[in-house]
Amino acid sequence: MTTTRIRRTVGTALTVALLVTGAAACDSDGKTAAAPAATSASPAPEPFGAAGYRGLKPGMAKDAALAVGALEAAPVSLLNGCTDFVYKGGPAPDAARMAAEAALQAKIDELEAKAQAGRSTPGAVPPLPSNPTLQDLKAHSALLLAETERMKANQGTLEQLAKATDELKAARATRDAAFLATGRAGFGPEGLRELVAPAGARTAEGIGAGSTVEALRQAYGDKGLELAESGKYEMPVEGGRGTQGWKYEFTLDGDKVGGLAVANRGMYCS
Repeated sequence: MTTTRIRRTVGTALTVALLVTGAAACDSDGKTAAAPAATSASPAPEPFGAAGYRGLKPGMAKDAALAVGALEAAPVSLLNGCTDFVYKGGPAPDAARMAAEAALQAKIDELEAKAQAGRSTPGAVPPLPSNPTLQDLKAHSALLLAETERMKANQGTLEQLAKATDELKAARATRDAAFLATGRAGFGPEGLRELVAPAGARTAEGIGAGSTVEALRQAYGDKGLELAESGKYEMPVEGGRGTQGWKYEFTLDGDKVGGLAVANRGMYCS
């Protein structure tokens, strides 16, 4: 084969390749083929709110909530008679903190029982008869003295109880801070009473940890949002059956939202 014939063969091959490539880029009508369709958008994240989150709903019984599978099985707090669990992957139970909580609760229970027993009872010091004898006066004075001493002792018990109650408030604050970013679910005898949002959760309006206070006010300023004595912004849950007493709570961290929860403080732990 001569050099000229080799060149002609290579040129023909290149021409065929270009024609095939061009045809692939066009449809049967000679129009440019459309680009592949874009994949469908991912579903919007579940909003955190009073309707519930990850299958957990306000008022839900503890056993039913654990059966959902969104929570770790071991409780992380038994403070004040409530039982708290974290979401899957959350912090493990802190044995030292829980032991301190249990000791404080036992102390409060003992002081409450002691204060109850030390309360004044009607008829503890009966009135003197109309014409008391000296013996009546002495007996009455002895009863008054005993009652005074008892009341003084009970006052000391009440002061200890008040101090322990302040310690309980501090323990609750410590517990709350420990799970503010990871979320938790708190249960009392009536069911789920508090649901704290895990990291990354947002309300339907896009408010969550890291949102500015200004964004919070813009989102809920006309829906009853108020700065409460607790230092949190609170807002009543709107409408719907079983929502009475429930509120949104937004914990602040400077000029930003540090965490959010829905809670019913009227549902007591014990």
